[in-house]
Amino acid sequence: MKTINERIKQVRTELNMTQVNFSKMISISQSSLGEIETGVRKVNNRIIQLICSQFNVSIDWIKTGNGDIYNKEKSEIGLEHLIELYRQLDIPLQKYLIEQTELLLKLNKEIKE
Repeated sequence: MKTINERIKQVRTELNMTQVNFSKMISISQSSLGEIETGVRKVNNRIIQLICSQFNVSIDWIKTGNGDIYNKEKSEIGLEHLIELYRQLDIPLQKYLIEQTELLLKLNKEIKE
């Protein structure tokens, strides 16, 4: 079974993020993240909470390895809400929203690289 440190690295790699970008998202240095991922440094509750809230990771999974890696309930609720809002827009605004989302995805990919 993987350690908590290995599970943190798994989250980062599944999100295709560099240590630099991932560490910025949870407000720690890249070197601290590297030490966490390699098991040199212990993980405190603050870091666990930040990872879980920032990336929608299950706190139970990150601590124990049990269950699903992500909190699907929140994701599904958010997606349903987004779909509901999208359907309320006129067609031109729906197209605009899609274009802007594609630009955000492109920007997000560039940031991760």
